[in-house]
Amino acid sequence: MLFYFLIKNIVDFSLLAISVTGLFIIHIRLKQKRKERYVFITHITGVFLWCCIISLSYYFISACVSHLHLQFLTPSTLRFIAISIALVIGIHKLYCIIDLFEQQLILKGRDITDSRVISKTLKIITFTIILLMYGEHFGMNFSGLLAFGGIGGLAVGMACKDILSNFFSGVMLYFDRPFSIGDWIRSPDREIEGTVTEIGWRMTKIITFDHRPFYIPNSLFSSISVENPGRMTNRRIKTTVGLRYDDAGKLSVVVEKIRNMLLEHPDIDQSQTLLVYFTEFADSSLNIMVYCFTRTTDWQNWLAIQQEIYLNIIHIVKENGADFAFPSHSIYLS
Repeated sequence: MLFYFLIKNIVDFSLLAISVTGLFIIHIRLKQKRKERYVFITHITGVFLWCCIISLSYYFISACVSHLHLQFLTPSTLRFIAISIALVIGIHKLYCIIDLFEQQLILKGRDITDSRVISKTLKIITFTIILLMYGEHFGMNFSGLLAFGGIGGLAVGMACKDILSNFFSGVMLYFDRPFSIGDWIRSPDREIEGTVTEIGWRMTKIITFDHRPFYIPNSLFSSISVENPGRMTNRRIKTTVGLRYDDAGKLSVVVEKIRNMLLEHPDIDQSQTLLVYFTEFADSSLNIMVYCFTRTTDWQNWLAIQQEIYLNIIHIVKENGADFAFPSHSIYLS
């Protein structure tokens, strides 16, 4: 009898074997780095092959159950299982395609934060639509589903107040955009400082400068102030140069030469405030304030420019026969 069943359905078994082989080949190809267009086609082909496998498996199992007169497996139960498996696989493949779409947006220069929010929104919409269609297919009324969702939403809202607070705070973070993925942020209210690597629906992930992951609930950002140095337009150089009291006669020349050096420096932004003035009679020194802004905002480049400025100041001071002061005391003996 089994041999007769196999011969009768040889074509269907062949299609099943071909579909399984095709899925194996697709799995191997997806692990290889290929062009996005081919990856998209591969995912679509995979969905088609999975549908074939599930349909043929449903047909064979139904025939076996009918032949063996198994009472615990009814046709409706098998149908429910087959559709549920197809639904899970379909959602997974759709999510893969949405992830591919997100990568395409990022490669085309779209903001990473925008791309991820679009991707997550599409996933939620996809899941909701498929879930509603799934319920409708098995006889659940659409209005009933919405009513159940309203009552369930009220219950979930009362039980998960903090989760919903984080969710809506995440939505406001997207619209207000105080920071984006890749920004360096810090909060003077809390010990928070690092680079934003992910903005989720519930929490934001920050990598601190010692490379520790820091997970912050989104609702926290609605109650603290956040500084975003990553969006600065310039970086500031501010220092005090202290000369000896013995060099008072050379002070004006040194101040003028430091100012001219900064005015002629290509990495100093001349459209920003530039100040070089003698400002203070300190205990052991005559203090000159140096205040300017670099064109770059990159920390490493800024450090290099600041170092060059400081070395130039040392050269100017030494060149004019002056020297730097250090804390000292005069003792008079009588």
